[in-house]
Amino acid sequence: MEENENNKLKKFSNLQLLNFCIGFFGLQFAWQMEIILSGPVTEGLGASPFIFGLIWLAGPVTGIVVQPIIGALSDNTRTRIGRRRPYMLISTLFASVALLMFPNTVKIVNYLQSFLPFQLNPLMPLILAAVMIWIIDASVNSAQGPYRALIPDNMPKEQHSVANSFLSFAIGLGSVITAGTAPFLKWAFNIQMSVSSQFIMAALAFSLGMLWTCLTIKEVRISSEHETEKEENTVRISFAQRFKNFFAFSPEIPKICTVQFFTWIGIMCMFIYFTQYVVHNVFGVPDLTSVSDNFRSSFQSRLTDATNFSSVCFAIFNFICFAVSLPIGILSSKFGNKNIHSAALFLMALSFFGMAFTTDTTLIKILIAVAGIGWASTLALPFAILTKFIGKGSEGSVMGIFNMFIAAPQILVCTVVAWIINHSSFTVEGSIINYHFEYALIIGALVLLIASCATVFIKEKKSEE
Repeated sequence: MEENENNKLKKFSNLQLLNFCIGFFGLQFAWQMEIILSGPVTEGLGASPFIFGLIWLAGPVTGIVVQPIIGALSDNTRTRIGRRRPYMLISTLFASVALLMFPNTVKIVNYLQSFLPFQLNPLMPLILAAVMIWIIDASVNSAQGPYRALIPDNMPKEQHSVANSFLSFAIGLGSVITAGTAPFLKWAFNIQMSVSSQFIMAALAFSLGMLWTCLTIKEVRISSEHETEKEENTVRISFAQRFKNFFAFSPEIPKICTVQFFTWIGIMCMFIYFTQYVVHNVFGVPDLTSVSDNFRSSFQSRLTDATNFSSVCFAIFNFICFAVSLPIGILSSKFGNKNIHSAALFLMALSFFGMAFTTDTTLIKILIAVAGIGWASTLALPFAILTKFIGKGSEGSVMGIFNMFIAAPQILVCTVVAWIINHSSFTVEGSIINYHFEYALIIGALVLLIASCATVFIKEKKSEE
């Protein structure tokens, strides 16, 4: 797609918008597998709740460091295949390899040990798994920043809300299929997918989906005059100046960033700890990091049931996201992005409170479905609000800097919340340790209420017709 004579971007049809989402659909397989199964995998390798939280620092750290850098680089990259696509393709390659390696670190270390004359550290499988998570997160962050920048690159402003809603639609659908595949095969055919096979599925979906997008979406070509002017004005701008320019666009941008900051504390409290909450608090599986193999094996069946239930919950959560993403875009056009987003965050907070105080599996399914409304809104409306304030040609940098307010609060979840859970152990059956993972949901609910209230104070800018 190219700019026309009047430098007006052509509108995408609904079919083109659906095609545009395929890469993001594949990306969700990687993200969802990490959310659902990283806890059980790393706990089986010896990770305590605090160590598990530190491993999850991969997301925020790489988000803070990687996305702004990749975003700025992609703004100023000129290749035969475009500005954004090189970063999307390279990131997908690294993520796919890491996805294949993550659940197999014990086998990899054992294989390496057979060639070495010295004994490797017993924690090497856990260390390698942590490295793979860092690579996956860095790669996902490197891909999704330039991907989101394709929206303001290629579409007129009046389509930004709808386009982001379509991405929300793809995220929901991709996550439903990712989370639901293993439970469905177990329910329908009594086939239990191994952890390794689920990560193979994720690697294939991510790589094929992103490749499809890169082959079928043509980036808008910037005119030579605009390109020369842009390079002269921006290529030498420091990151500090870019950060300053980001907030200079509008006094509303700090408010949007505040909403994102608190929203993502709440959401990550669920994403990081929900499976562990289900395993340890709903299904009553004790901590298995320091027990004998015989004791661990006695809980294997219950652990499998718990992870399958967690997958079902995430499938429901993302199905609701998938189902309401387009209606949210329509409602936001009628009632305003901020009003719909504030209400969605409020519902999500209430659902988190409800889950924290129940172990009834049916009620948990209902509550997590309600939370899916807030997730659909979070994936679309903050970006729709933001893109109305930013300047043309800075999209990659803006998305990278904005991502800092998604990534930075996650550090608190990975450290402070992890520390609280790690110091809230209790014993069952006399001496067996377990943890209060439901505390993460309570903390998440409180900060989501703050985000909901903060959203009301944003003054939206109307789309330029």
